Amino acid sequence: MVARSRRAGTWSSIGAVMDRSVGRFVALGAVLVACGALAVGAWRATARPQDVGRAALQSAACSDTFAAGDWPRFGRTAGRSNDAPSGPSGVQLAHMRRLRITLPGTVDSSPILMRGIKIGGHTHDLLVVTTTYGRSLGIDAHSGRILWRYTPPGIAKWNGTSQITTASPVADPDLQNVYVASPDGRVHKLVIATGREIRSAGWPALLTFDPSHEKLPAALNLAGCMVFVATGGYTGDAPPYQGHLVALDRHTGHILHMFNTLCANRRVLIHPTSCAWSGSAIWGRAAPVIDPATGNLLIATGNGAWNGRTLWGDSVLELSPDAARLLQNYTPVNQAALNVNDADLGSTAPAVLPLIRGWHLAVQGGKDRVLRLLNLRRLNLVGGAGARTGGQLATATLPGPLFSAPAVVPDAHGALVLVGTQSSLSAFRVAVSSRPTLRLLWRRAVGSTSPVVAGHSIYAYDPGGSGLHVYSLPAGRLMRVLPAGRGHWSSPIVAAGVVALPEGDANNHASTGVLDLYR
Repeated sequence: MVARSRRAGTWSSIGAVMDRSVGRFVALGAVLVACGALAVGAWRATARPQDVGRAALQSAACSDTFAAGDWPRFGRTAGRSNDAPSGPSGVQLAHMRRLRITLPGTVDSSPILMRGIKIGGHTHDLLVVTTTYGRSLGIDAHSGRILWRYTPPGIAKWNGTSQITTASPVADPDLQNVYVASPDGRVHKLVIATGREIRSAGWPALLTFDPSHEKLPAALNLAGCMVFVATGGYTGDAPPYQGHLVALDRHTGHILHMFNTLCANRRVLIHPTSCAWSGSAIWGRAAPVIDPATGNLLIATGNGAWNGRTLWGDSVLELSPDAARLLQNYTPVNQAALNVNDADLGSTAPAVLPLIRGWHLAVQGGKDRVLRLLNLRRLNLVGGAGARTGGQLATATLPGPLFSAPAVVPDAHGALVLVGTQSSLSAFRVAVSSRPTLRLLWRRAVGSTSPVVAGHSIYAYDPGGSGLHVYSLPAGRLMRVLPAGRGHWSSPIVAAGVVALPEGDANNHASTGVLDLYR
């Protein structure tokens, strides 16, 4: 994604001139009509963090614990570890058969699964998926029967166009609700048993004033009383857009806190034309990652301007658990070159490792084909956020740009990091002797989206159409190839005795898609 900057007024065709210092519209009415945003009063009312949600933020009722056998979000855990405690045995794997389900849209993301949901007097293991045009479906994980459908209001405006979402849903830990995204820049709260939308307080929550330029690309996440949502841009980087991370009160849908990665001194939801810079998308599949050791939020940004104060393009950022404060940054020394050469650091999100001999580590890839080992206690070697660049502990070269989310598996030596690119699946070992090291163990020359570990097996989907490849852990021996068609960013989940994998590519703008169930 190539970042573009501008001075105030460059996009005069939009019909407004902004006061950059306070984000005030001088010719607001024309802009809001052109961009399909809200009226002035509503914009001011919903743009700012809501005090009404602060009590909920500290409420003891906000459990965020799921049953071990559920897969309630992308990556399964809040830390996006992409692992399951158990999976099919070798014998079961050999007897798995594919059930191919036709869907009313393409799911270019990943399913979630919650077990034991009561629907119509019966108990179901429920898959929930969201299509690129915002239709969400509740599907029985064993029969493949569609139990409910949710269609967002206004879908006719963007159906069949390039205005899409690739955000995976997230379930509420009470198993009463599920949160889904739509291409109009909103997050919806649905009743998990029926798909009925809850329209009260701040639901549905508006995350952008210009959904034709700002996309909801990354998987939703949840911790405590908050649902986290990230924004980016569309293919082609058409300005204006800014990556921002929003913390929503999961009860009311009101914005509690937010962080703009450009114009970061402004802590409210801004119209993208009111910032002098465009870019810095948060578009990695797993963004945001919640550090299981600290609760802090980790994101990586795409191409954009950087000054170490208010502009945070091509950086790893650590935010406080409520997204209210920037704590640390890692910015490569070649940030300017990454920006110019369309080599987004934030084409993926950080992957947090388990503690290894007291070291708190993460890996971060990018479109520049470099995998970096970072110290989460001092991201830039000195700690804090500022104009210092560099600080990686070690690097490794990848065979291609990284668009997927790594899977992390603890082992006796430290941790294995499984990384999928369009042409390979690689296993790296992170260990600590005198200092942390990052070493390639093996590589398989078959493409992989975000790999998943279940029990003693690795599930890696080749979007090129060669199938879902299952390898042994840790050696990487091929055990079986399950049939699957072509795809893009979707990745499998393994839960409730089934493997679920969507097929298809959002860029085809198709009105149908496929979900594969292996049972």
